[in-house]
Amino acid sequence: METVILAVVIAVVVLGALGGLVVGSRRKKPLPPPPTSVPDITAPPAEPHVGDEAETPRDEARRTIEEVDLPDGSAPVAVEEPPAPDVPELDVPEPTAGRLVRLRSRLSRSQNALGKGLLTLLSREHLDEDTWEEIEDILLTADVGVAPTQELVDGLRARVKVLGTRTPQELRTLLREELLKLVGTDVDRTVKTEPEDRKPGIVMVVGVNGTGKTTTTGKLARVLVADGRTVVLGAADTFRAAAADQLQTWGERVGAHTVRGPEAGDPASVAFDAVKEGKEMGVDVVLIDTAGRLHTKTGLMDELGKVKRVVEKHAPLDEVLLVLDATTGQNGLVQARVFAEVVDITGIVLTKLDGTAKGGIVIAVQRELGVPVKLIGLGEGADDLAPFDAEGFVDALIGD
Repeated sequence: METVILAVVIAVVVLGALGGLVVGSRRKKPLPPPPTSVPDITAPPAEPHVGDEAETPRDEARRTIEEVDLPDGSAPVAVEEPPAPDVPELDVPEPTAGRLVRLRSRLSRSQNALGKGLLTLLSREHLDEDTWEEIEDILLTADVGVAPTQELVDGLRARVKVLGTRTPQELRTLLREELLKLVGTDVDRTVKTEPEDRKPGIVMVVGVNGTGKTTTTGKLARVLVADGRTVVLGAADTFRAAAADQLQTWGERVGAHTVRGPEAGDPASVAFDAVKEGKEMGVDVVLIDTAGRLHTKTGLMDELGKVKRVVEKHAPLDEVLLVLDATTGQNGLVQARVFAEVVDITGIVLTKLDGTAKGGIVIAVQRELGVPVKLIGLGEGADDLAPFDAEGFVDALIGD
């Protein structure tokens, strides 16, 4: 009995195993057929090696050291000398005599609105208070200043009342005389460049940037050369990079030597060296161009005073010229006051007096500083700096 049971169990196990093999063979997926051919694989390009693109060497005829002709040292080798530098042709400045006459027409075209306006008002049959107020307005607009305006109006009122009838020529003469009183005809306007006991004369030029200070210094050199003087220029404006170059260019045009120092160097040192070289060269005049100080910067103004003190270790300054832009009007007077406190201003140069400038600034600045206007600039030309002449100036203002 036990044998039968064992046989049955073995039979069941065998049948189960055979069934599992059949089911597994049905579930298995067939594998894809093997490739018929091997794909072509392109190999990456090889890196070029040194000399791959070099040209094939060519056979060339070569000479040995024995076959080369060498100099035996018997004949000197000629060395060409560099050509001599071209000497720039010097300008011949226009004589100063008559410059204001030549420029008078330009001044009269732009400035005689003052004179014509006054003459028109004075020609009215009845000069009431409104008319006199209009006259005051014209004078104030022309930058004459309050005090000089009142003085001029009072003088005109008194003389017109005495005169009675007024012809155009009488009015012009009347106005001319009153203006000349304000401008001043008995003032010495000579630029002091010829001290009696020594040489050279020393002139320092001061002013705010933008007034034409460096240009004025160069033009003044031309004025002096035109009068037969020899000049040394001192480029003491070391804070503006182009100032020394600009001044040197002006000097080269008329044959004036320029002394300059390093950029941002000590201005007083440059001024001192300029006077020293001027004395050694025996020139007539030394012109010192200083930095265009902002009058609101106390430290810079103190440095300007230092330049003056250092220069005076050689000799006293003969002139300190203040350059003012005539177009700034009353603002220029503020600058003038501050500069006058630092250095002793001896003369005024009014630039840009053509165009929109008002002629009355001449009267105002002289009255403010008690210093005469000595030079005026009436244009951009190299010779458009002229000695100031009171009569010629007033005649230009009121017209012929």
